[in-house]
Amino acid sequence: MKIALLGYGKMGKVIERIALERGHEIVLRKSSSTSYAGLENADVAIDFSVPSSAVANISECLNNGIPVVSGTTGWLEEYPNMVALCEQKNGSFIYGSNFSLGVNLFFELNDYLAKMMSKFKNYSASMEEIHHTQKLDAPSGTAISLAKGIIENSDYTNWTLDANPKENEISIEALRIENVPGTHSIFYNSEVDTIEIKHTAHSRDGFALGSIIAAEWLVGKKGVFTMKDVLELN
Repeated sequence: MKIALLGYGKMGKVIERIALERGHEIVLRKSSSTSYAGLENADVAIDFSVPSSAVANISECLNNGIPVVSGTTGWLEEYPNMVALCEQKNGSFIYGSNFSLGVNLFFELNDYLAKMMSKFKNYSASMEEIHHTQKLDAPSGTAISLAKGIIENSDYTNWTLDANPKENEISIEALRIENVPGTHSIFYNSEVDTIEIKHTAHSRDGFALGSIIAAEWLVGKKGVFTMKDVLELN
């Protein structure tokens, strides 16, 4: 499989290494200072760039009939437009706030726990996420996905970065610490105890591998998909 890498920072280089180990070929390594030359030779593109570049990268792929997997976060106000473009062009698109296989299982656990805890009003939900200092958006896309999972399965209606949330708000504490790939914790606190579930990434390899598995799965398909489809969690 021929892969175009849109974004050639730390994540892009990890994706390249694992893709080559899996027998794939890299036909484009795009950074902010290079063109899309070579994209036309790709079977699929993987976008791990920056929020300001994601929409242009995804649009370029969809406009040229290249399936695209995007793990860039911080641009989701434009997501409906990318879905519409994909449908207009009969393209292939997967966005994931986190491609780690473990995190996607964690999403399912979070949904189940939120549904169960919604019956017990003496517990209040809160979250903490920790990432490396180079991460530009806060809270993380993964934290937002987790918060949405709680909201969809409970009486909570919103999330906030405020340490003193309003009623029916989930407080998210976003910390930035050097060399932390990503840690997400969900807390249900009462006066007598705390229930906690937590996912800790040990390296970027899990994110990279998941994005490549998604790209392998996407080739030959048409439509807008998620990691639930890739992992058959629907």
